[in-house]
Amino acid sequence: MATAKKAPAKKAAAKKAAPAKKVAVKKAAPAKKAPAKKAPAKKVVAKKAPAKKVVAKKAPAKKAPAKKRTPNAAFMKPLTLSPALSAVVGAAALPRTEIVRKLWVYIKAKGLQDKINKRMVNADEKLRAVFGKAQVSMFEMAGLIGKHVK
Repeated sequence: MATAKKAPAKKAAAKKAAPAKKVAVKKAAPAKKAPAKKAPAKKVVAKKAPAKKVVAKKAPAKKAPAKKRTPNAAFMKPLTLSPALSAVVGAAALPRTEIVRKLWVYIKAKGLQDKINKRMVNADEKLRAVFGKAQVSMFEMAGLIGKHVK
């Protein structure tokens, strides 16, 4: 719009005077209507506020309670242990979950968890026979136990 006004201004000085009068007339008319325009603007703001409240109400919607999981029978099946693993755990046949639980009891009782990196387990003589290494990650442990159960 600014470029359109500049082009007629260069052509003649008479045309400059005419638009100036029209502009003065236009400024007077909107000045009276300005309060009327502000009132609808406030209504628009009021309409936006409830929309935000509706969005806020949808966010904290509660989920249905999850169904209780049933344990897998394969994890509960008693397994025969190797002599090296039974020296640590101390039983003839245990489910895999109990084997891991008793291993952690043994590790905590002997203080074999690494002091700096808690994810690492330092093996003593009995655990070295099971793991085959001096230090094992807690994530590797379950895989290494699999070699000692049937």
